[in-house]
Amino acid sequence: MAKSDSKKPNIFVRMGRRLKETFSELKRVTWPSFPKVVKSTGVVLVVVLVFLVVVTGINFGLQALLDLITKIGE
Repeated sequence: MAKSDSKKPNIFVRMGRRLKETFSELKRVTWPSFPKVVKSTGVVLVVVLVFLVVVTGINFGLQALLDLITKIGE
């Protein structure tokens, strides 16, 4: 039996090629400027805080409703 030429290279060769392709792609990426990153981070933090307040308010409201319902049965 003759070895076929379509045999895949070993895992280390494939990983090396993938790593080389990844770094090649990263060189072509246009990274945002530092002020833009800071602004985007601020927007994300504000949105997270707004959702935190909303979810906490709903939680307290439902807890108060549950306390009201359980006191009616006493």
